[in-house]
Amino acid sequence: MLPRVLYPLTALAVALLAACSSTPPYQAPAAAVPAAFKENGNWQSANPQAAAVPDAWWQLYNDPVLNDLQTRVEANQNILASAAQVRVALAAVGSSRAALAPTLGAGLTASRSASPTSPASNSVALTGSASWELDLWGRLSGAVSADQARLQASQDDLAAARLSLQATVTQTYFSLRAAEAQSALLNDTLQAYQRSLDLTRNRYRSGVAAASDVAQAENQLKTTAAQLVESNSSRAQLEHALAVALGQTPADFQLARTATLPQPPAVPTLLPSKLLERRPDIAAAERRVAAAYAQIGVAQAAFFPALTLSASAGYRGSSLANLISAPNLLWSLGPSLALTAFDGGLRQSNVDSARASTDAATANYRQTVLTALQEVEDNLVIAASLQQEAALQAEAVAAAQRALDIVNNQYQSGTVSYLNVVTAQASVLSGQRSLLDVQNRLLAASNQLLKNIAGRW
Repeated sequence: MLPRVLYPLTALAVALLAACSSTPPYQAPAAAVPAAFKENGNWQSANPQAAAVPDAWWQLYNDPVLNDLQTRVEANQNILASAAQVRVALAAVGSSRAALAPTLGAGLTASRSASPTSPASNSVALTGSASWELDLWGRLSGAVSADQARLQASQDDLAAARLSLQATVTQTYFSLRAAEAQSALLNDTLQAYQRSLDLTRNRYRSGVAAASDVAQAENQLKTTAAQLVESNSSRAQLEHALAVALGQTPADFQLARTATLPQPPAVPTLLPSKLLERRPDIAAAERRVAAAYAQIGVAQAAFFPALTLSASAGYRGSSLANLISAPNLLWSLGPSLALTAFDGGLRQSNVDSARASTDAATANYRQTVLTALQEVEDNLVIAASLQQEAALQAEAVAAAQRALDIVNNQYQSGTVSYLNVVTAQASVLSGQRSLLDVQNRLLAASNQLLKNIAGRW
């Protein structure tokens, strides 16, 4: 028993040890975020009444088929795997919290023993025990905080995986519709080329056109037919990709053809600070910093003794019949204090490792923020450029069509060769296909913008 004069000194020592073991309150690492996006100047602000975006951001495209597809993404196997990881993290939180509670146990043993100098005897014992480690230095609570942060990071990972899958389904759907539009265009072009071939053959039979004109018309027709086969093949592969993304086999999934691309929604002015608050990958990176920071406190607490309160009680006797009786009662109660005196620098190495892990997590967090800013800047400039490109390409297609009409009239009047017709027809088809490609890329850019800002404008 300590002398009374030592009580204040002991209390002061405990208080100093607790103060030395604690880590400063956690603060999220700062990341440089500009006041506005560099490439946002090309965009007009959306109408405030129209700027509100639902959580189901894909509804901005006003496509019922796309809306239906998005309701099925939860069957994706990667989403199910991420959800399982959340349950693993939740179980880890339960395990670390359990360490804060007392541990209770009970046991019943029976044995028979003998020796050369003593007769055989029976021994029966019924015991109960309890132990509780006091969390004086925050080691146990620090482990709980770290696991809670990891759980939140896992939940954010699930949200990021879901958002990524939603964007992938959206873009795959757009590409599928673009492939259908390409096929429809090629079908219409094939019919026009067939009419040109028929006309050329008639002119050849009449002695007006050369055999080379017929050969050129046939070559153009077959080449376009081969492009149609390729377009249909691309559409089939995209349909297979959609099936797998939705957790289905390709044989059980089919979409009706529409050959229609939706219109991309208008993009209002964005503020990076608001954008970053909604990105689940950034939230997950920040939670991993918090988990690493909490782990520093856990590592530092290893320098201080572990105080455990333990108690046991029970009965021990020679037979089970009269086991529970006062003469057979036994008990024990008392604290234990354990401290590693020398470990060759292991504990300090653990602290250094925890600090280095925190630095790495902080760097990863800031890199995630920078990457997010780059993605938005890239897609802002891509979308703005594609809008201009689509307008110019539409004008180019109109001009090519006018040129084709003129060349067709000239050919029928015999003033130009069929090679001029072939060249003009190829120019129209190339321009129309390029316009569809630009429209698909513009949809992809708007889809990526929605994904980059966590589905909210």
